[in-house]
Amino acid sequence: MTDTMLAMIAEELERIAVEKGERLPLLTPDSRFLDGDLPIDSLDLATLLVVLEQRTGKDPFRAGFRQFTTVGELAALYTAAA
Repeated sequence: MTDTMLAMIAEELERIAVEKGERLPLLTPDSRFLDGDLPIDSLDLATLLVVLEQRTGKDPFRAGFRQFTTVGELAALYTAAA
């Protein structure tokens, strides 16, 4: 399921980047959200989390904030919430 989550995250990040007129670099599980090459800010990241919750029906943050900095870590959180 992690591959499915990675693909879903990549799809949503691409949509966010296009809406901002930006170009998304090649994503890997090690791509960092806020201090890496991704053209997103904290508001974009919050939007991504809302969309992922809507699309998956899962909220890995329901019990409180969970630390993540990379695309792979976020995918793992959603996979574990299954």
